[in-house]
Amino acid sequence: MDGLLLFAHGARDPAWARPFETIARGLGAARPGLPLALAYLEFMTPDIEQAAAQLVAAGCRRVHVLPLFLGTGGHVRRDLPDLLQRLRAQHGDGVEWLLHPPLGDHDAVLQAISQACLAVLE
Repeated sequence: MDGLLLFAHGARDPAWARPFETIARGLGAARPGLPLALAYLEFMTPDIEQAAAQLVAAGCRRVHVLPLFLGTGGHVRRDLPDLLQRLRAQHGDGVEWLLHPPLGDHDAVLQAISQACLAVLE
């Protein structure tokens, strides 16, 4: 079974997480049978190991990891591959971890952001 792990940076202010929680709720409503977890790099919970364990416990054997970052900076380039190596070691060969490009690398996201920027002028 496939699962989706959304991965965001995290912040000290709980209000920062609202857009990501909204995304997770919307995905859950659109795909009610999809095992889904939202994880944070720092400051917030669950962290990636906790979220991964939740998906594995739900029966996921292939987990799509989607960084909710606008670009490929140090966290996506260095930290996330290291974290995925840890998950591979913890969960063995029974689970495949597929790292996808960050959200900001998707044309549809960039177009939506551009449209939102133009909307402030109207």
